[in-house]
Amino acid sequence: MKKRVWILLCLLFMMLASCTQGSNDSRNPSENTEGLIVVGFSQVGAESDWRHANSKSMRDTFSEENGYRLVFRDAQQKLENQIAAIREFIELKVDYIVFAPVSEEGWDDVLREAKAAGIPVIIVDRMIQTSDDNLFTCWVGSDFRKEGDVAVAWMENAFEARSSINIVHLQGSMGSSAQIGRTEGLQAGVDRNSGWEIIYRDSGDFTQVKGKEVMEYVLKQYTRIDVLYCENDNMAYGAMEAMDMAARTYGVNGEVTILSFDATRTGLEATLQGKINYNVECNPLHGPRVEAVILQLEKGEVPDKLAYVEEMSFDAATITQEDIDARAY
Repeated sequence: MKKRVWILLCLLFMMLASCTQGSNDSRNPSENTEGLIVVGFSQVGAESDWRHANSKSMRDTFSEENGYRLVFRDAQQKLENQIAAIREFIELKVDYIVFAPVSEEGWDDVLREAKAAGIPVIIVDRMIQTSDDNLFTCWVGSDFRKEGDVAVAWMENAFEARSSINIVHLQGSMGSSAQIGRTEGLQAGVDRNSGWEIIYRDSGDFTQVKGKEVMEYVLKQYTRIDVLYCENDNMAYGAMEAMDMAARTYGVNGEVTILSFDATRTGLEATLQGKINYNVECNPLHGPRVEAVILQLEKGEVPDKLAYVEEMSFDAATITQEDIDARAY
């Protein structure tokens, strides 16, 4: 009897040990024995609808069903959190490091560590400034300056007959590639159109709350606002809330013309309703694009260093419900 009890106890301990090992394997990519490709992804944060769609695209693509294990880390808009996440990925010996940079600067040291560890680095969405382009394998994202130029070209056509326009500029997170490119596009337009004036410029950090806060202040300071150039949809929503509260009209046939960026489903619905006059797309579905790069690398191929995403723009005068229904985000 004692012998049987002892055997049963031994079997129980073996089962517990086996379960514990499996649990550790699911948490620790460095002990991966399932043949999965391990991807460490550091996201900027969760500040907008665009960012949520971007994160979902990465999670959907790099699933275990598709042959991957994704280690996801949210930087909460802090550079130090993102650098710590990349160092964690290096320590875990992931197969690939992917990150959407909080800002353009400050990456050389940690990327040298990744290169020394032999881990390819793929940058998505925002670009970085580095002393050595060989520190990252490739970049996938939007041409933000082109987005700004497209919006400004629409403004030049729409206001061709106006001798002057007053512009309020709501910028995104300062130092991000989207903010830099879209700001450069607008500034170039102002520089070549003598009647254009930016009467107020401030950052709304790509958030609806901050967009509303900044616009509330602007409405108290200025009676004539012709254009609101808003560097993403979420800030535009906040600005519209502020204008509603102040009984200021906007959009088609309104006193304030709104240009926005991202062209999320909600943003395009506002465009269809005539609340946003013009919306420039910034496509967030980077998961499949990053996977295509990884599959190239797995085959020993060399991907393009820079891979720009083709994007569209939408005018309130021509957008249709079919345009919105076709969106995947």
